[in-house]
Amino acid sequence: MTMTRELRQAVIAIAREAAADILAVYQSAFDVEHKDDRSPLTSADLASHHRIVAGLQVLTPGIPVLSEESEAIDIAQRRTWSRFWLVDPLDGTREFIKRNGEFTVNIALVEDGVATFGVIQQPVTGGLWHGTLGTGAFRRDADLDVDVAIHVRKPASAPLRIAASRSHRDERTQVLLDALVGSQAIACGSSLKFCLIAEGQLDLYPRFGPTGEWDTAAGQAILEAAGGAVLDPRGRPFRYNQRDTLLNGEFIAFGDVALRDTLPA
Repeated sequence: MTMTRELRQAVIAIAREAAADILAVYQSAFDVEHKDDRSPLTSADLASHHRIVAGLQVLTPGIPVLSEESEAIDIAQRRTWSRFWLVDPLDGTREFIKRNGEFTVNIALVEDGVATFGVIQQPVTGGLWHGTLGTGAFRRDADLDVDVAIHVRKPASAPLRIAASRSHRDERTQVLLDALVGSQAIACGSSLKFCLIAEGQLDLYPRFGPTGEWDTAAGQAILEAAGGAVLDPRGRPFRYNQRDTLLNGEFIAFGDVALRDTLPA
């Protein structure tokens, strides 16, 4: 599907509306529930979910929408989708609950398994990133409609700046950080890690713990539009809607893919 400027603008507008819904909850007292997998859920997640799903269904009625908060959809049905919207209405709910501002709205378009377009909106700062494969990646500051082109840092140079999850740091990530002597670990929540690599502020984001496909698709689209890559342990690009589960395997997000040859086995 051709992502025209008008379509990009319309999706960005939906992301901003969802961000406003999230902020309305963020600035008030709110309750925290837990889903079956013990991950937290707030009314902000649900408000954003309903806003985005309704907006995308009006904007592109022929394209299915799959959100983290959607009802489960069987792989047999999902395999009939040549394209679909993949949404995390509030990525970083733990950061939302901590009130540290490091949470985002993620909307991606997936076509034949490839994340081809992504929007990431940070509600607290108003910062927004978007990218389309073959077109490029861009950042917008606050609520301005001015696109600033962004690019990954190539070639990466010492010290390597490595994104580390603020709420999901695991032992294998720490081993990698220790092996890359002199590297700097930068703690950051949600899909902001992809955005910071895309604009050249960070170099790597290793993730060995569980994530959902909705956690990574928008970030991957933006990062790859900026010249980076998201690879599995065998060096293959990440793909979506290929398996029964919507949980991702392990990955490393790169600004400079040449770094892959320097990592410990």
